Amino acid sequence: MNAYAVPRTIIAGQAGLVDQRRRSLLIARLRLLLVIVVFVLVALAALVKIAFVGLVQPGPAQQSMADALLPPRGEITDRNGVPLARAFPAYALWYNPAAMTEGNEGGPPLVRSPEAVAQELKAIFPDLNTYEVTQQLASGRPGYLRRRVLPEDANKVMHIGELALELPQEEDRHYPQGSLAAHVLGYVAADGDGRVGMEQVLNDRLLDPARRAEPVALSIDMRVQGALEDELRRGMLSVNAVGAAGIVLDVDTGEVLALASLPEFDPNQVESSDVRVTQEQHDRGITAPAFNRVTNQVYELGSTFKPLTVAAAIDSGAITDLSRRYSATPYKVQGHTIRDSHPLGATLNTPQMLIHSSNIVTGHIVDEMGAETLRSYMVELGMNERPYIELPARGFPLWASGSWQRIRAITVGYGHGISVTPLHLASAYAAMVNGGIWRPATLHRIAPGEAPRGRRVFRASTSARMNQLLRMIAVYGTGRNADAPGFRVGGKTGSAEKPGVGGYRQTTLVSTFAAAFPMDNPRYVVIAMLDEPQGTVASSYQRTAAWNAAPIVGRLVPRIGPQLGVMPDAHRDIDLTDLRPLVGDVN
Repeated sequence: MNAYAVPRTIIAGQAGLVDQRRRSLLIARLRLLLVIVVFVLVALAALVKIAFVGLVQPGPAQQSMADALLPPRGEITDRNGVPLARAFPAYALWYNPAAMTEGNEGGPPLVRSPEAVAQELKAIFPDLNTYEVTQQLASGRPGYLRRRVLPEDANKVMHIGELALELPQEEDRHYPQGSLAAHVLGYVAADGDGRVGMEQVLNDRLLDPARRAEPVALSIDMRVQGALEDELRRGMLSVNAVGAAGIVLDVDTGEVLALASLPEFDPNQVESSDVRVTQEQHDRGITAPAFNRVTNQVYELGSTFKPLTVAAAIDSGAITDLSRRYSATPYKVQGHTIRDSHPLGATLNTPQMLIHSSNIVTGHIVDEMGAETLRSYMVELGMNERPYIELPARGFPLWASGSWQRIRAITVGYGHGISVTPLHLASAYAAMVNGGIWRPATLHRIAPGEAPRGRRVFRASTSARMNQLLRMIAVYGTGRNADAPGFRVGGKTGSAEKPGVGGYRQTTLVSTFAAAFPMDNPRYVVIAMLDEPQGTVASSYQRTAAWNAAPIVGRLVPRIGPQLGVMPDAHRDIDLTDLRPLVGDVN
């Protein structure tokens, strides 16, 4: 045996080790290759997903930070910053019958019967119509059961345990003040666009990403708005009127501090009956609650026009002596008899005509002024056009075109033969008491010093004399129930029969009181109107404005005066010493 020979067993062991190492290296390489393949597949999947999101599915990356932080619709506030309309996330109640049948085709959409589920929902939402909800649940049609659900109510719905009752979170429009100022604001429909009111007027502005972060301030003062609606509602219900309308207007700027039309509606829950009426209701003269009586309905506003007629006569020179007496005996004009509601004596002067509201003497004043002169003043006061305001619903006056005949001018002089909105009347009274300047009404807040120039209709001296005469009516005449102590209210009543088939309906009236205060330095005009008031205990069984509309103003002015900076002062008043001898016995 060779001394240097290597045993076979050792050689075989070394070969085995080498082979084992090769196998281990191969396995390691295969594992590494597998890891690389997995990473490549994951990367490809990620790239495919990124491409899908970028090219097909709009992802969050397309939304700017501003869009994420800004409300979907801008906020509306009153003139003092009180929120009137704002967007906020809310829950809706959605019926999804497919939620239970996924993977179980042919199965029932609900665990319990539709009737049982509807009853459980009724316990959460007392105003729910169980019959309609039961029918929808039984039909198997998906749809909304309720558009607005509070978080606490959403939890109760979840406890019912029905998968088909889903609660998607949506952006909602909320009106914190409820029905207050509903006709000013309008509402937002299911398509996200505004309807009626300022929601419609400001729709593009409220949706504009560049401007929706800044709230829009209206001219409305919610304190005044609340008081106006409260007193109008009280007055309407006390005499069983079918409706009411009112407005508070700044005489120097045209800003609307409050605007109310009753009956109202709730913009948080607008029903189809709020915006439309049946044919039967229409034939009976019933209007939808969303209909705006202040800006869209035209009325013959009766004797509230007499001060405007007197102002035109003084301004044009037809009246130069207030003590001059006119015949108060009924007379005929073009086949029509001009008469008063009751005899007022043989003759009356101008102050007495306004105090006792004589149609006959008004007719004589119009005759001396001339039909064309009165018509021109009415045109300057905007009575031949739709009222000037931002709202989309604006009624066109019933205005006789062309030259006016004598009878037309006389009847217009005392508020018949012409139909306008209460807003027309408010703007005209503002021009009459503010020094003679007519300005358009606005629902936008106007910064100090930025009021529109307007146009001059009356001389300042005419306006000063009319302020005396309006105050005189509230002190000695038919406006005494509006004379709030210390606030120096002035104004005129108007009670006009509503026209119908074949003539005027003597059983239906529109009662209006048009006022301003304080008359020693007029700042605000107030209009209160009742549609078809009845004689009740509250009005001493009278239907005329002196007994129902004037008291509304008498209660309203002391409520809103201090809020608007007008404090009661029993030691101040406009000077009536030159008019008092002309009034005579008024007791």
